[in-house]
Amino acid sequence: MNSVKKVIYVSLWLKRKVYFQKFKLIITFTKITLYMRRLLLLLLIGIAVSITSCRNDLDFESNTGSLRFSKDTVYLDTVFTNIGSSTYTLKVYNKSDKNIAIPTLRLANGVNSKYRLMVDGMAGQEFENVEMLAKDSMYIFISVTADVADANPTDFLYTDQILFGDGMNQQKVELVTLIQDAVFLYPQRFGDGTTETLPIGDDEIYGFFLDEADATNGNELHWTNTKPYVIYGYAAVPSNKTLVVDAGARVHFHAESGLIVANNASIHVNGTNSTTAALENEVIFEGDRLEPDFAEVPGQWGTIWLTQGSTNNQISNLTIKNATVGILVSGNDGSPTPTLNIENTQIYNCANVGLLARTGNIEGRNVVINNCGQTSLACTVGGSYDFTHCTFANYWSSPSQTCLILDDYYETASGIETVNLDKADFKNCIFYGSSNLSINLTQKSSDDNDYNYSFKNCLIKFIDSNNLINNELYDFPNNSNYIDCIYSLNYNSNLPRFENPNKNKFNILINSSVIGLGIYYPYASKDILNFDRPTNPDLGAYQLQ
Repeated sequence: MNSVKKVIYVSLWLKRKVYFQKFKLIITFTKITLYMRRLLLLLLIGIAVSITSCRNDLDFESNTGSLRFSKDTVYLDTVFTNIGSSTYTLKVYNKSDKNIAIPTLRLANGVNSKYRLMVDGMAGQEFENVEMLAKDSMYIFISVTADVADANPTDFLYTDQILFGDGMNQQKVELVTLIQDAVFLYPQRFGDGTTETLPIGDDEIYGFFLDEADATNGNELHWTNTKPYVIYGYAAVPSNKTLVVDAGARVHFHAESGLIVANNASIHVNGTNSTTAALENEVIFEGDRLEPDFAEVPGQWGTIWLTQGSTNNQISNLTIKNATVGILVSGNDGSPTPTLNIENTQIYNCANVGLLARTGNIEGRNVVINNCGQTSLACTVGGSYDFTHCTFANYWSSPSQTCLILDDYYETASGIETVNLDKADFKNCIFYGSSNLSINLTQKSSDDNDYNYSFKNCLIKFIDSNNLINNELYDFPNNSNYIDCIYSLNYNSNLPRFENPNKNKFNILINSSVIGLGIYYPYASKDILNFDRPTNPDLGAYQLQ
C-alpha cells in the first residue's frame, strides 16, 4: 500500500513540474514577444525619422537672393598681358535655415570672359543648380588671363561680374583686374623643340643674348620707360655692347631669371631723382609676381651678374628687390678705374647677399642695403672697394647674418689661396642690424700690407659676446684702421634710430646718434634723396630733414 502511495505521489509531482515548466515557457515567450514588438516599433520609428531627415536634407528651394559674400568686389592684382594671374577666392554663404539651389551661377560675359571660375571642383564660365545646405558656405576660385586689348583703353582695367540667379533675385559680385602691357624677352625656341641657351664655363643655362635689331622688339639693348620689361631666363649683354636703361624703367624677372653682362660688355642704369611717391624716375628691378603678398618675398629671381671682364658699369638710382643675390661682381677688367660705379641705389630682400663681389673693383655712394640672408655687402677674395655715405643694414630674421663680410682668400682642393685686398675704404657709413656683429673681417694673408682696410667716421654695431675684441682686426681703440668711428657696444648705445627698418625706411630720426658726425666730401655733396649735405653731414645715405 505504501508503495502505491509513493508512486501516486511521484506521478503527481512530475505532472506539476511539467506544468510549471510549460508555464515558465509561456511567460518567457510572452516577454520575448513583447520585447520584439517594442524593438520592431523602435526600428520602425527610427526608419521613419531617418527617411524624414533624408528627405529634408535633399529638399532644395530656389535661391531668393539671400546669399552673402566675403566681398562685393574681387580685385585681382595687376597682371601682365596674356600672363595668367594667381588664383583668388570668393566665399559664398547661405545664412538661411533652408537648403537652397542657385539656378544659375555664371560670368556676365559668358564664354567670352577672360576670367575662369572653379565651383565645386568644376571649371567653367556657367553652372546650373548649384546646391548649398542650410547654414553652409562654399568657395569660388577665380583667375584671369587677358590681353591688354581686352581692357578699357583709358584705365587698362578688365572687368566682369559673377551673377548668382536670374531676374529680380539676381545677385552679383564685381571682378576687376589691371592689365599691364609689357615687352617680353625670352630665349628662342627652335624647330626641333630645343631652346636657346647661354654657355657658362662648361655648362649651359636657360638664356639668350639681347639683340639690338630684334624682329619683334627692335633694340633690346635699350630699355625705356614706355612699357615694363618681363625677362624669362637670363638675358645677356653681348661682348662689346652696352645695355642702356632709361630713368623710370621697370624690369621684372621671372623665377630663376636674371641679367648677365659679358666680357667687355657694360650696363648703364640711368635713373634720376624722383619727386613723387610713384618714383617716376627710379629704375626698379624686381620679380614678376605683382601680388601684394609677394612684395617683400626674397629669392624670387636670380641676380644681376657682372662677369669677369665686364667694364665701365654705371648704376644710378636703381632699386633691386627680392633677388637671390642683388648684384654679383666677378673679378674686374684689370684697369685702375672701377668696374662698377654705383650711387643712389637700394638693394632689399635678397635671399643670400645684396652686393657680392669677388676680387671686384667698386666705388659706391649713397648705397642702402637691407634684409639679406647672409650679408648685405660681401667684399671677398681681395679686390678694391671705396664706399662713402652708405647704409649697410641687415634686419634679416636670424641671429647669424651680418652687414659686411671682408676677406682676402678662396679655397681650392689643395688649400687656401690669398688675393691682395688692395683697398677697402668706408667713409661716413653705417653698419647696423638685428644681429650683434655688423662686420665680419677675415685675413688669411700673413702680410698686413696685403690686407688694406679702413673705417673713417662710421657707426659700427659690435656687441661682443665671444671676446672677438682680442682679435686685432676688431681692436677698435688700438687699431689705426678705425678713425673717428663710434660703436654700438650694447643695445642702448649709439643707436642710428632709423624710421622703420622692417619696411626698408632708413631715414634717420632727430634723436639719432649719427647726426653731424661725418666729414664733407664734395663728390658726395647730396644724399640719396638729392638733399644737400652740410659741411658736417650725417652718417649714412640719408641726411636728416
